[in-house]
Amino acid sequence: MARAKKLKLREVLEEIDMSRAAFYRMRARGQAPRLHKLPNGELRVSRADLDAWWERCEQDAA
Repeated sequence: MARAKKLKLREVLEEIDMSRAAFYRMRARGQAPRLHKLPNGELRVSRADLDAWWERCEQDAA
């Protein structure tokens, strides 16, 4: 079974065109995609979580 794609935070920020500071403000309000912290301290976002987040944003805008 293939592992789910995990994106680096930098990749996520580029895709959603958002600064790191704005992303962390959204995260503090509980409005950002879920982050996964790796043992080395790096952060990842699963592709599925990011896609689901995009869907929620589109539904909220409609």
